[in-house]
Amino acid sequence: MTKTFLKDALPPGIATPADMTSREFFRRAQERLNFDVPKGLTDAAVLAPTGDFGTDAMLQIIAKERPVRPAAVLVPIVERDVPTVLLTKRAEHLNEHAGQVSFPGGKIDPTDATPMDAALREADEEIGLKHDFIEPVGYLDVYATGFGFRILPTLARVRPGFELTINANEVDNVFEVPLAFLMDPVNHKLGSKEFRGMQRSFYEMPFEQHYIWGATAGMLRAMYERICLS
Repeated sequence: MTKTFLKDALPPGIATPADMTSREFFRRAQERLNFDVPKGLTDAAVLAPTGDFGTDAMLQIIAKERPVRPAAVLVPIVERDVPTVLLTKRAEHLNEHAGQVSFPGGKIDPTDATPMDAALREADEEIGLKHDFIEPVGYLDVYATGFGFRILPTLARVRPGFELTINANEVDNVFEVPLAFLMDPVNHKLGSKEFRGMQRSFYEMPFEQHYIWGATAGMLRAMYERICLS
């Protein structure tokens, strides 16, 4: 799906994120998502345009220079009275993306039957979120990064009542952000940085003391476009 890279208002007639109930959100998700694995997850030649020239150019360069690194994450929507998205803060000692806000997830192993299985396994290993509380809904769009990762997010409904066990080797903290906040385009800020002389844009969604940006914010924006827009 093409991203506009604009801080846009909701079109007339569309319910605001604050008004969208959990039931309506998941109704839309079940209508619009499925478990067909996109070719872009493993095929370097398949790369959907983002709508941002600098980002598109960067991803085209990366696809030629680095091998594709397939990965999977879980996008856990916790069905509380006010639905939330469960996020993690990666451990500060990690070699890649240390201290950044992310979804539970990681690379897809040969033993994983599907990307969804990889996402569920990683969620259990990283934060102890057990399968019994998770109802997968479908895959969002593949998200490519400047590190060569191709990330396939699994959107899931999570039943409250779970107890987490954080793996300190991978995660420093777990927290929840209201779904309405993350699905409101007013909160989708734009940052930019240089890549080989080109400016590329990325999304930022600061919430309280948490700085949500980069791939995590980009996947949340893609979820907004797939589910909240008609």
